[in-house]
Amino acid sequence: MSLAAHLLELRKRIVISVVAILVAAIVGFWASDWVFYALQQPIIAVAESSGREAALNFETVAGAFDLRIQIALTIAVVIAAPIWLYQIWAFLTPGLMKNERRYIVGFLGSAVPLFLLGCYAGWLVMPHIVELMIGFAPAGSISNLGARYYYDFILKLLLATGIAFVLPVFLVLLNFAGILSALAIIKGWRIAILAIVLFTAIATPAADVVSMFLLAIPMVVLYFLAAGVAFLNDRRRAKRDQSVLESVLPS
Repeated sequence: MSLAAHLLELRKRIVISVVAILVAAIVGFWASDWVFYALQQPIIAVAESSGREAALNFETVAGAFDLRIQIALTIAVVIAAPIWLYQIWAFLTPGLMKNERRYIVGFLGSAVPLFLLGCYAGWLVMPHIVELMIGFAPAGSISNLGARYYYDFILKLLLATGIAFVLPVFLVLLNFAGILSALAIIKGWRIAILAIVLFTAIATPAADVVSMFLLAIPMVVLYFLAAGVAFLNDRRRAKRDQSVLESVLPS
């Protein structure tokens, strides 16, 4: 394909993705009330348990509407993920070899569920983090949290945990590409566990260690699963290379 044809193809894929997200935003706008209600629950629980007032505050007249639009677009990106991920795949596929296409399919097929699982794990520990942060306020004080800032804080937490759960997939992808061996992954297990613990300690600054382990344990399991998959792939590759070598050498 010529450069102009590539640009036309890219425009086509982008338009389809944008239309899918906009259509999904209608569903997202309808579901934004439920999401906003769920986001408020940690604040309400803290206010009831500590005997202090805590609420979300909208600083502008259009603040509530702007937040609903932001929530709707976030939901829309998640709902339309199969469509825009396929558009990326369809645009890249003509330029990939057959074995490279297989790797990308495996990557997307495992990365998307793991990302959603990571977001869910972040959602589980989110109430503990909110409780700790509001708990630093003096007794009898009122915590009026900016709604937009609060939503951005939760969204960044979920994205961080989602991406953290996808990182083992990159290890497997590097192994399948022949860049990283299973032995190298196994040798770095001490550094990996230390990095995981530090990440979860920063992402979940809760007074108890339950929240930290809720994230750390599945991340450690995923790391060793990635090492196991890499080991199986290295063994398969070694057998294939050995068979090829035996076929070319004289008997």
